[in-house]
Amino acid sequence: MFKQIRILLVALVLSSGFFMTSPSQACPMCAVANEDAQDDVTLARPRAYMYSILFMLAMPATMFTAFGISFYRLSQKRTAMHEEMLTTGHSDSEGSINPSASAED
Repeated sequence: MFKQIRILLVALVLSSGFFMTSPSQACPMCAVANEDAQDDVTLARPRAYMYSILFMLAMPATMFTAFGISFYRLSQKRTAMHEEMLTTGHSDSEGSINPSASAED
């Protein structure tokens, strides 16, 4: 008895999905594309949706590029500062002293 109720319940759940929605409700832009109005605003919506997708796809690449360039510049600046400290004999960021500078003392 319990097995038959479970089979009926599964069949009801699976079949209800076919009868409750129309194909245009499955995709938000399909409903907009199927509208009957032919004014300029309605015709421009799919193109605007396409551009929004392109901007969303480009955003991670833009962010990674910006962070990559900033980290590269920071590393170049640190390398230049480190080389300057070595040539002048000052201690670097780790607190070690240039051996050539200590030999002169």
